[in-house]
Amino acid sequence: TADETDPSQELLHDIQTKVNDLWKNLLYPVLPGNETDGLIYATCEMKPSSKIDAEKPQVTGQVLFRQHYSHGRLEAIFHLDGFPLGNNQSGRAIHIHELGDLSNGCDSTGGHYNPFGVNHPRHPGDFGNFLPREGKIRRYKPNLFATVSGPYSIVGRSVVIHEQEDDMGKGNNKASLENGNAGKRLACCVIGMCNRNLWEEKLPEVTDKKKGLNKRSQNRA
Repeated sequence: TADETDPSQELLHDIQTKVNDLWKNLLYPVLPGNETDGLIYATCEMKPSSKIDAEKPQVTGQVLFRQHYSHGRLEAIFHLDGFPLGNNQSGRAIHIHELGDLSNGCDSTGGHYNPFGVNHPRHPGDFGNFLPREGKIRRYKPNLFATVSGPYSIVGRSVVIHEQEDDMGKGNNKASLENGNAGKRLACCVIGMCNRNLWEEKLPEVTDKKKGLNKRSQNRA
């Protein structure tokens, strides 16, 4: 009768609800304990490549990520140690590579993660150059184009630190448009989900350091 609900419509509605719930979970994974702030956190525990010579910098530390899982921009903390102590050195390129495969050291992580088939430095994980100070890199970078959620997630991929500076695609050769001629891979790590603890521990250190540098620059001016 007209008052009765069509069983096929109920079934269709149930299927649509389940598909929507599944899609939301795939797009916006939230770990237990993170629901209150609506954020996703990820970490990458940096280790020296097994393929580099012993006299090369032995880089360790973490690259941390945070993102509002609805439509927020990705933020990152670079908290790295093991670079030469002298401050008179060039920057180091840091990129996301397509594979989380460390079976052959950092050499097995593949090329730059480039899901849209564009030239370097417009890949989602082309983070640019980082200048070590006193053997360390302490940087906070907001508004990044990579994402930890959705179909183009960087989770399970790798972060690679290179021996040289990134030429930012201005090297007038094929390698420049693929990887920035950044040289050998010093260290790498695989990106995985985590809770908020590491982020909250490291963020004050990198932001306070930036404030201190800005204050010294103003004093010199």
